Amino acid sequence: MGKLKALLLTEGMHGMISQVEGLAKALNTEYSHKIVRLSFPWNLIPPKFTPVSQIVLKDKIYITNNEIPDLIISCGRKSVIPSIFLKRRNSKIFTIHVQDPKVSFKNFDAIIAPEHDNLKGDNIYTSKGAIHYITEAEISKARQYLADKIQSEKIVSLILGGPNKYYNFNSDQIINIFNQVKSIFVSIGYKIIIIPSMRTPKAIIELAIKEMGSSGHVVNKVDKQAYLSAYALANYVIVTCDSTSMISEAATSGKPIFVAHMKAKKNNYRFKRFFKLFKQMGIIRDLGEKVEDWTYNKHNEAHRIAIEIKNKIKN
Repeated sequence: MGKLKALLLTEGMHGMISQVEGLAKALNTEYSHKIVRLSFPWNLIPPKFTPVSQIVLKDKIYITNNEIPDLIISCGRKSVIPSIFLKRRNSKIFTIHVQDPKVSFKNFDAIIAPEHDNLKGDNIYTSKGAIHYITEAEISKARQYLADKIQSEKIVSLILGGPNKYYNFNSDQIINIFNQVKSIFVSIGYKIIIIPSMRTPKAIIELAIKEMGSSGHVVNKVDKQAYLSAYALANYVIVTCDSTSMISEAATSGKPIFVAHMKAKKNNYRFKRFFKLFKQMGIIRDLGEKVEDWTYNKHNEAHRIAIEIKNKIKN
């Protein structure tokens, strides 16, 4: 199969970009990315009640006959309608949606959903955790990026997420995590690398510098190379519990991963199913459990699912 052309549709959030780009890379496509913004009131209305029309889009999506993609890979609620609209304009486009679209699955040729979402259907492809764009080769290549910032053979990397509808991510909870890291790791000679994400509030980054700056290195902005380097250098990785995408990305490193849990503000049953699965696979443990080495198969579902998708496209 030659290189396919893919149009990626997301709302611009890191987790969504990581998933669509990860699949686009694994499918060996040439891809372009369009950020989808919906007009009021459609940005507040579920897709199943939204008209399949360009009228709902703030920025119209035009595709000329010379630019028709082979694939559309979409992720997130706001990308559902434009994907369906473009498919109706040209039925030859193969459409893939990542996550539960909350509309009839028949609107897409393929849907990729994590196993913990429990979706069932003929065109459903399930992944153990989230698919993503991090590769083992990229991690290895970025190793030296932070090496001069933290000269130690005992390193723990803490990956910070941010507030969402399940977790407040307030300063009290983050200080509790920092104190755990100091007690468990810093007290026995580990240096810490702290990496923020796109969702990490500026106030939390400043708090990290204040509380943990003397214990290692705090990256004060979103920096993908620093993110990759932190995985390469770490003996242990800690990821906050608010992002299944980041935990899935961390599993590409093969490093022992501790999940830093926070109190949920609503029922987080999907997260609980994810944590249970990754514990059964031997990938994660809870921060506070015994510090010891463990191994697991480096985990990247994008490549496995890409093989299945390629077979479906061929057929």
